Amino acid sequence: MANAASLKLMLVGDMILDEPDPDSFFEHALSTLHQADLLIGHVEVPYTRRGRENTSDVPAPPSDPDHLSALKRAGFQVATLAGNHISDAGPNGIEDTIATLRQLGITTTGAGMNLAEAREPAIVVHQGLRVGTLSYNCVGPKDSWAGEKKPGCAYVHVITHYELDHASPGGPPRIYTFAEPESTDAMLADIEKLRSGVNVLIVALHKGIGHTPATLAMYERPLAKAAIDAGADIVVGHHAHILRGIEIYKGRPIYHGLGNFVTVTRALNLEANPSPKRLEWARRRRELFGFEPDPDYPTYPFHPEARNAMISVCEIGADGVRKAGVIPCWVNPKGQPEICGDDERGHAVASYIQHITEKAGLRANFEWDGNWVHCW
Repeated sequence: MANAASLKLMLVGDMILDEPDPDSFFEHALSTLHQADLLIGHVEVPYTRRGRENTSDVPAPPSDPDHLSALKRAGFQVATLAGNHISDAGPNGIEDTIATLRQLGITTTGAGMNLAEAREPAIVVHQGLRVGTLSYNCVGPKDSWAGEKKPGCAYVHVITHYELDHASPGGPPRIYTFAEPESTDAMLADIEKLRSGVNVLIVALHKGIGHTPATLAMYERPLAKAAIDAGADIVVGHHAHILRGIEIYKGRPIYHGLGNFVTVTRALNLEANPSPKRLEWARRRRELFGFEPDPDYPTYPFHPEARNAMISVCEIGADGVRKAGVIPCWVNPKGQPEICGDDERGHAVASYIQHITEKAGLRANFEWDGNWVHCW
């Protein structure tokens, strides 16, 4: 346990506990997670027994609420919920997910029974240090967004524009993406409002292009930097189901994509898939993103490079972030993240993170520091 002057914060990306014995998937990471003074992760799908499918997007099946207790035993204290699947089981799914997490003592942010609730921060106090977290969905679909009297998630509306910039009608366009000002300003107002009430402020953005190595959409860096400018100490991204690079902006870390952590599901498999919509998407995403899931990973149907994983680690104090970095991880064929040390496999994952950082044009330095990689 860190002393009161400096606490250890860990954050992980997308989590789906859609298989029996959810505790088993944390097995190799448990001792490391228990070293955190504060542990935060993103809960990707609803957990309910009474929800109905309710989305214009590809629906994720709801999971068993009892599975969420594995998060408590793993040490999670905060769950971010603003994502593209949180509304897939309708209002009951949102209500039950929030209620179950809070009954377990896990504070939530990013979803609620109306927009005001969804925009409420999760505030945790540990050894006198106040840490606040906000969570926003930047990828849609619109029917997942909360409204004045509508359950859903907090959001930033991102607009996509396609422009043909050469003389070939029907040819590949250039793609422009912009965060719409009104919802961006609402996010920035939330950050500014929270800033004076906490020592450390975290913003989680569900953002990015799925299943695509390294690439950042045009809106991602400006939106993350705007959050820092408004007062955030740490910005983390998730949604793409594959790692993204890291940059340090004004001395504060931006983790553009934490990728998957425990993300076990058979909902995207071609074999024995009972949902026509999910089966169609399982086929189509192979064509769109140009990859085949590894058949040796039956509960982890993601891009082969998504086996590279990480835990964000930050030493924090009353003055904000004192040190930032990552613990490299590797997802094994059972879908279990394994902690990598300062060894051959750990260096391979760290090199991958450095490679995708450089490929995306981000600026950060990486250096091993004990059992984690320091970023500055």
